[in-house]
Amino acid sequence: MRVNNPLYKNIGIHLVNSIFTVDNGVVKVLLIKRTNEPYKGYWALPGGCLYNNELVLDGAKRELKEKTGVSNVELSMYKIFDRVDRSPLKRMIAIAFIGVIDKKKASIISQTNKTSASDWFDIKSIPELAYDYNEILNGAIDRLKELIQTTDILKSLFPEVFTLAELHQVYESILNTSIDRRNFRKKMVNSNLVIDTNKTVNYKGRKPAKLYIFNNKVNNKSIF
Repeated sequence: MRVNNPLYKNIGIHLVNSIFTVDNGVVKVLLIKRTNEPYKGYWALPGGCLYNNELVLDGAKRELKEKTGVSNVELSMYKIFDRVDRSPLKRMIAIAFIGVIDKKKASIISQTNKTSASDWFDIKSIPELAYDYNEILNGAIDRLKELIQTTDILKSLFPEVFTLAELHQVYESILNTSIDRRNFRKKMVNSNLVIDTNKTVNYKGRKPAKLYIFNNKVNNKSIF
């Protein structure tokens, strides 16, 4: 390696976080509004540049906390985005992370010195984002589709208890498909993925709905 080679110069690393939650059965992602150029005034995924004295995961956590105030979420890297022209400033390689959190446990800050707002957006109603963040978010949603069918990641999205109707709505939202409600309920119960708490919740104008918790002892999470 020749350190004076000009092809090594002006390369940076973006750390980009897609943080998901569930709000009344609707899957949402956390976005921030930028106050700096480039893309001033655009909504964006929370993230920023890696310092040269930190590991990428540490940098991703730092940027998430600085931009949103959120720190109690587990992040996992899922993809690298390396299009040469993805930033107008210089060559920037994006390392993308995904995380999920119960909305009730996510206390977000509204403004920082680099952001004017932060909010949760329905994944089906995403505006035009800064950089290539729409592409990165679509990749994160695809990864979330895989994870809900192979892991217990939804445990971090939900409060401690939930109804099967809420769970059904989340599956349909993430997988972007229609799932027969009766068949879904049958598979969830028969596969022992959920446990009946013998408690109910009352919704106005509806019958009481049973409350469930996830079964930690089941390894196979797929119902399809």
